[in-house]
Amino acid sequence: MSSQDPMGNLRARLYWLMGLRVVVVSLLLGLSIAFHLAKGGLVDTFYVLIAATYTLTILYAGINRYVTSLSALKSFAYVQIGVDLLLETVVVAMTGAVESPFAVLYVVTVSLASVIPQRRIGLAAGAAAVFLFGFLATMQVAGLSELREWIPPAHLSVVETFQIFGVHGLAFLVVGFLSGALADQLQRADQSLLEKERGLSRLQAFHENIVQSISSGVFTADGAGRLTSFNRAAQEITGYTLEQVRSRPWSEVFNWQQEATMEEDRGSEARRFEIESKRADGSRVILGVTLSPLHEGGMQTGFVGVFRDLTQIRDMEEEMRRREWLATLGEMSAGMAHEIRNPLGALAGAMQMLRKEFPLEDTNGRLMNIAIREATRLDTIITEFLQYARPPALNLRECDLDAVLRETVDLIRHEANSRERMTIKTVFTPGPLTAEVDPDQVKQVFWNLATNAFQAMPGGGQLTISTNLRRIGPGGRQADVIEIVFQDTGEGIQKEHLDKIFLPFFTTKEGGSGLGLAAVDRIVDLHGGWIRVESQDGQGTLFAVCLPQNRDAGLQLWREGRMLWKRS
Repeated sequence: MSSQDPMGNLRARLYWLMGLRVVVVSLLLGLSIAFHLAKGGLVDTFYVLIAATYTLTILYAGINRYVTSLSALKSFAYVQIGVDLLLETVVVAMTGAVESPFAVLYVVTVSLASVIPQRRIGLAAGAAAVFLFGFLATMQVAGLSELREWIPPAHLSVVETFQIFGVHGLAFLVVGFLSGALADQLQRADQSLLEKERGLSRLQAFHENIVQSISSGVFTADGAGRLTSFNRAAQEITGYTLEQVRSRPWSEVFNWQQEATMEEDRGSEARRFEIESKRADGSRVILGVTLSPLHEGGMQTGFVGVFRDLTQIRDMEEEMRRREWLATLGEMSAGMAHEIRNPLGALAGAMQMLRKEFPLEDTNGRLMNIAIREATRLDTIITEFLQYARPPALNLRECDLDAVLRETVDLIRHEANSRERMTIKTVFTPGPLTAEVDPDQVKQVFWNLATNAFQAMPGGGQLTISTNLRRIGPGGRQADVIEIVFQDTGEGIQKEHLDKIFLPFFTTKEGGSGLGLAAVDRIVDLHGGWIRVESQDGQGTLFAVCLPQNRDAGLQLWREGRMLWKRS
């Protein structure tokens, strides 16, 4: 029973009092019965007293269980002590009064009275025992005939009788005083222990609240590197619960590839490093970790780690570098437009005029056609490059993306019909998918993705185009995002090329410019969206264009974690 529950404590002590009463009475009276039986006598009164003791104990236990207030429980304890003293007086009276060997029962009751931790209860019980024992001594000395059946005549003189009474009375009072004093000391010790326990509990709770409230992840590990604690922020960052990581090596949980044994770090100061790990769901996370040794008694017993999620920061740094590069590229494109495109156009026009005015022989004519065709292709590449580096301003308006996509699908089907064994499958979400977009540039995105899929299926295949609406967002911020998925059954993309497919001029196709997917990524990025790519070499590719229904909400989501979804 908790020391913080006085009523529960007293109730438990009363149960102990009942149990001890039964044990003591059973032993003393049982031994007396055995003694008398050995002498050939039979004392019915002893049987009655033992039966009465058991009956009262059962009754006390039932009452003790249903008492609901502390004051009533204390009164009930006083009643039990009083009844015990009366029963003991009967036993002492019938077994010789002052000469009774059972006078020691008074001492037992006075001692047990101190289970109610108050000194006055022990003294009061001792005084009551003196009074009752003195009454028996007086009655025995007086030799009243009415009491002959209950109190046997004295075999001692008056002086001897009162001498025994004085010794017993003093013993009762001393036991009452000492047991009460001991009970007071025990109560003060319990109270002091309780206060210290409460202080320690508050200190532990305060420490736990500090650790759990820290925004950084905190973990501790023992000397073998096995995790022993994991705060709330650590669980949120990694996706693991304390039960999932307890006793596991920290290097395994955080995917730390280097050897980080305690022997290496023993006696060292704090170490700081970055690691690329994985959450419980398998997604990528970059952590900035600080490891510090834990010492106890001058010996290192483990270490504590503090870490933060740097994924968003590092991804935004990467995005900023890409934007700076694009800004530089845009400045270069202005000079390129004047220095290359205009002379190239003039050159192509001059060759066309020459071909019309001076018909050439077959060989020279073919060479002239090749020169004109390559000049035109070069002009097209420069035009695409300029559109990527300096895209036109968005002409945003609220549109139904399903309707925009259906218009583009008509053109895509016409293109598929011109190719061998090429089929188109569409799965549209019921209801409109409205978003704030530039429909012309979005159509360009859809067309480029479809063309890219056709090129990935030179021997034919199926292109599945589907739409979906889902709600995503970090923490409390959420927004509705429209997904337009282009999934082909083509050659797939090699794993080492996945991080490069949106870079300008990167292509694995013969004759490709490497600007189609780069322009798609740029247009989607300007709309506050992103592209999710899933592909396996030889098993097809999935491009999912994710566009927020509200562009401002989409930009806010980007600031709070868009890069995580882009790679999920």
